[in-house]
Amino acid sequence: MGVFRKKSKDDALDYKKINEGITIGVNLLRIIFILAVALLIFVCSKLLHDWGILPFVKKILTIISPLFIGILIAWLVDPMVKKLEKKKVNRTLGTVFVYVIFLSAVYLVLRLMIPTVWHQLNELISSVPSFLNSIKDWIDNFFDRLSDISGYDLKDAQENIYVMINNLGNSLTVGLPSAIMNIAGSIVTGGANLFIGLLIGFYMSLDFGNVKAHLLTFVPRRYREDTRHLMEQLNANLRSYVHGTVRIMLILFIFQSIALGIAGLKAPMIFGLFCAVTNVIPYIGPYIGGAPAVIVGLSMSPMTGICVLIAVVIAQLLESNFLQPLVMGKTMKLHPVTIMLGLLVFGNLFGILGMIFATPIISIFKTIWTFFNEKFSLMEKMTNQ
Repeated sequence: MGVFRKKSKDDALDYKKINEGITIGVNLLRIIFILAVALLIFVCSKLLHDWGILPFVKKILTIISPLFIGILIAWLVDPMVKKLEKKKVNRTLGTVFVYVIFLSAVYLVLRLMIPTVWHQLNELISSVPSFLNSIKDWIDNFFDRLSDISGYDLKDAQENIYVMINNLGNSLTVGLPSAIMNIAGSIVTGGANLFIGLLIGFYMSLDFGNVKAHLLTFVPRRYREDTRHLMEQLNANLRSYVHGTVRIMLILFIFQSIALGIAGLKAPMIFGLFCAVTNVIPYIGPYIGGAPAVIVGLSMSPMTGICVLIAVVIAQLLESNFLQPLVMGKTMKLHPVTIMLGLLVFGNLFGILGMIFATPIISIFKTIWTFFNEKFSLMEKMTNQ
């Protein structure tokens, strides 16, 4: 009985399956690598927070925030200033013209929105007692029907819910004035930082091209061309993301405000703005933004709540199936797992603000990683080890 035998056609190597196995292995390695990086970032951030370093860094960033605002504004208006330069307009005059148009547009928007939003906010606050009473009436009807069906006495559970509602009402009544004062203080502080940032941005815009060239002088000469190429990639990706995001937010704000107003919801512009801002958060943003609107709508009447829910769902379908592919396209090119991990890490560390900025920050890291991976074949070296 021979141990070796001649290979038949059935014993031939299935190269297709081998390639599929290699592809699955490489993808698993990438996922493991992403998980390891996310875990490392989370652990380092947690240690920095526990050691008191992260709060100190946050404080420093808050102090120098006008500088970042100025850089952001100069970066945003630079393409418009460049277009005027191509039309033989002096850069100083072009910068002044762009800033005048920009500030005029901001002033007109605030002039139109602030009185309406303030009126709707007062209307919403004054409706809190009736909102709580509506919830109590709904709970009464619910427990009455439940008691008739089950035959059990549910008064204790009903009383506990009443206590929770009363506590909520008291906290809203007591906390709203202080919350409004805190918001007003934040607006004043933010306005001062924005004003200083506008000044910094204006002076940077006068010579923004030379600012970038000056930054490259800090890079060793042999790496300058690669650094310039990387900066161009980051600039293109972030600019596409910002422009697309702003357009989607504006369209959703207008659509949601009109739709929620037609549905009969109080303060539709406030809820529309909240929905538009939270929509920046991938996957879970629409639910965060739509939940308060639906709850308030249901407290007004079941029909209003259903109409509000329909408006929120239609807006989400519009955004995911039409606006996102049309306006954003494949700008970020991020895997859903990567985005969700980023949301968990940044949300845990910085709250909802961290979740809003998680996607562009992850995109920056991905662009940098892709650049170095293409240049030095890092992934190939890792898989070959």
